[in-house]
Amino acid sequence: MLKHYKKQSHEIGVYLWIWGLLFVFSFFSYMVDYLNFEGTFRWTLIVIFMLSKAALIMAIFMHLFWERYAIVNVLLWPMTLMLLFVGIMAAESEYTLFTRLFYFIAGS
Repeated sequence: MLKHYKKQSHEIGVYLWIWGLLFVFSFFSYMVDYLNFEGTFRWTLIVIFMLSKAALIMAIFMHLFWERYAIVNVLLWPMTLMLLFVGIMAAESEYTLFTRLFYFIAGS
């Protein structure tokens, strides 16, 4: 005897709403370049829009919003560690640049 399984379906409105948000975030990302923002503020905005778009894609289109907690952790913890390591590498690169400038240019 076959068991009757409840079919999981999501309304199309959710996907269209997220799709619209992705277009809005992309528009804001392009506006950062169009308005000629410079320096750290520019890159902060670009990274914020990039991460928010990636989070929406993972949550809705990859169905992680409706998945079990274990599979969400399988994807989120490695990504969090990667961001941490990128931050550590950025701090190390600033230190390396400072020491090179200090010892090779200012020390001459």
